[in-house]
Amino acid sequence: MRIAVVDGMGGGLGVQLVTQIISQLGDKAEVIALGTNAMATNNMVRAGAARGATGENAVRVTLRKADIVVGPIGIVIPNALMGEITPGIAEAVASCDARKILIPVSQNHFDIVGLENRPLVILIKEAAAKVCELVQEKEEA
Repeated sequence: MRIAVVDGMGGGLGVQLVTQIISQLGDKAEVIALGTNAMATNNMVRAGAARGATGENAVRVTLRKADIVVGPIGIVIPNALMGEITPGIAEAVASCDARKILIPVSQNHFDIVGLENRPLVILIKEAAAKVCELVQEKEEA
């Protein structure tokens, strides 16, 4: 199973996701780092992603073969992450066939109403746990 972790800026959220997913799944899944910039990609690969790629075209191409996509909610919103999410990246993530697990991280140009305000570390743990649950369900099927 292929899990694509998409992140931008410094890749800090993506690094935490990669670390937790790999520690829980080991070699049951291939974790691929997709960064909007080289620093984010590099940091996720150093955290243990099997491989990584950077930029809009890399995201578009790689997501065609992903089973699960995980990252901050901004990856489906054009111009999020301080403008690093291009309309093309947002469209590629939102329209790919993969299951999406999105973490509700605040952005300065939109608000998500109705969600409980919880620490980011807990949200990342829950996202990683959901990824692991989906992988295990797929193995049992």
